[in-house]
Amino acid sequence: MTVEEILFEPSEWVPNNPRLPVLLYGSVESEKPFEALFAANGWTGIWTNGVFDYQHYHTRAHEVLGVSKGNATLLIGGPGGRHLHVSKGDCLVLPAGTGHQNLGCSDDFEVVGAYPPNQHADIQTSAASAEQLLTIASVPLPRTDPVYGSSGPLLARWR
Repeated sequence: MTVEEILFEPSEWVPNNPRLPVLLYGSVESEKPFEALFAANGWTGIWTNGVFDYQHYHTRAHEVLGVSKGNATLLIGGPGGRHLHVSKGDCLVLPAGTGHQNLGCSDDFEVVGAYPPNQHADIQTSAASAEQLLTIASVPLPRTDPVYGSSGPLLARWR
């Protein structure tokens, strides 16, 4: 398993997260589909869909995105962020405040998303206020890695 860490500075109006890196898990190998994997590791609010085609971020939740079908080019980290090509089996963990946008995808592109317990995503499409920046900084760290549970790389890399 490869896990890439990417720390993003603020990008135009997108705050990103000043202390927690995005984690990109390449080609997750599991007999369980992402829905079951995330649920087994205590992540909640599980949904299946795509990624919005406009830049946005969340102030009240960290988010995991597991690519269950197809492929896409995502712009992570705001307008000045990084283009990431993702395909079936890849998984991204986005800390609160991290901008993300779908720049283009295959017709069958699908992601499974989830959040740590008691966290719920809001959709922000403009600059963060001082209060929202405080909210982003205070979002609790997850107790488990969404893919590997209590022994996953998120726990070491986000602490």
